[in-house]
Order: sequence, then structure tokens, then C-alpha cells
Amino acid sequence: MSFDDYMRYMTETFIKHFERPKAERKQIRLKRKESSPPKLYQWFGLMPYSIRMIFKR
Repeated sequence: MSFDDYMRYMTETFIKHFERPKAERKQIRLKRKESSPPKLYQWFGLMPYSIRMIFKR
């Protein structure tokens, strides 16, 4: 991918983002936030999950 193609892609993405209504952008952001894993698992992987399983028994 050349630099020109990359700039074109970034510009199109930027324009698409700001053409959406503000409420729709906010809804997309909230949906993305809800679908992400908890930060503890995201930062440390499965270790917190396995420790939690050990203590639950």
C-alpha cells in the first residue's frame, strides 16, 4: 500500500466518521465499549480468570 492510498483511506474514514450524526457516533462508541472484555482480563490475560476459578472452588 503506497502512502497516497493510505492517505486516501484515512481521509475517507475520517470524513465518514464526522458525517454521521453525533448521537449515532455516541451509540457506536457505547456499543464498542460494552463488547470489549473487562480491563483486568485485557491487561493480564487469563491469569485473573484462573485465579478467580481457584478461589471459587
